Amino acid sequence: MMQWQTTAVFSDVTLREPGPGEVLLKVGGAGACHSDLHVMDFPAGALPLELPFTIGHENAGWVEQVGPGVHGVAPGDAVIVYSVWGCGRCTTCRLGAENYCEKNVPLVAGCGLGYDGGMATHMIVPSVRFLCPLDGLDPRQAAPLTDAGLTTYHAVKRSLSVLRPGSTAVIIGAGGLGQMAVQILKALSPARVVAVDVAAEKLTAARLLGADETVVSDDRAAEHVRELTRGEGAELVLDIVGSDATLGLALEVSRRLGHLTLVGIAGGTLAFGYLGVPNELCIASTFYGSIPELIEVVALAETGKIHTQVELFPLEQAPQVYERLRAGNIRGRAVVTPNG
Repeated sequence: MMQWQTTAVFSDVTLREPGPGEVLLKVGGAGACHSDLHVMDFPAGALPLELPFTIGHENAGWVEQVGPGVHGVAPGDAVIVYSVWGCGRCTTCRLGAENYCEKNVPLVAGCGLGYDGGMATHMIVPSVRFLCPLDGLDPRQAAPLTDAGLTTYHAVKRSLSVLRPGSTAVIIGAGGLGQMAVQILKALSPARVVAVDVAAEKLTAARLLGADETVVSDDRAAEHVRELTRGEGAELVLDIVGSDATLGLALEVSRRLGHLTLVGIAGGTLAFGYLGVPNELCIASTFYGSIPELIEVVALAETGKIHTQVELFPLEQAPQVYERLRAGNIRGRAVVTPNG
């Protein structure tokens, strides 16, 4: 990025050697995410970032060079990058949940979200603790696991207690994250999975990935979901979009003692009142997941229980990729491959 509120453009930057504790990564795959569009759209001064700034927070590749004092990885190792870089010293960081670091400002603490990201041939990772090994996975295919995979995995895992046999999980938004959520729900729980979206092709993809039911997101969507749940609503509703409309739908199809989890950041809000929300409905927002959870996500992919749905593009097509992403013309997840 060279200017705020404009599309990303190419810029030459100096490739430096890694310093103490750092790792230089040769980028294999960098996922293009709607969060990147949000970063581009912020007005000047809204984020504490200096331009030029390299976007890209879904990254995997190969270790190119290690700095002094680095142990545990060696040049040539295939790795995936944990996206959120915490202080490493607070209580949550010590538990591996650097996504909830007590010292960092949310949304601007990681690669492509505060520090230069992976939409480049190489990137600097400040600590080996942010690297997880890829055992047999192609970094180009694995890159979306660090956000699309991890974010949905964490959102599902925290609600496994309500997903008993006979339960229902509703996913609102069947794009890249929603398609990962379908697979993760089928891998981890006995719940019936219902995918909701406005696009017929995304609903078809969700069905192919294991969704038990699909519902068109129109003015009768809530009625259809409640019919599927015998009028009771779903035990878990994941709103992958996060607009006013989708949050309203999420509330309509939630049940008592259920979970409504907001994952998307489209900027919607939800009115909360005693008579307007089902009793003891747990409403929460989530942000990524922990480092241990990323290791678990990679393990699911390595065993074939989940698969990334990606379109691959060379680095020179990255600006066009973001244009397609903004227009909603990407199937699954778009991954830029800076090194072929």
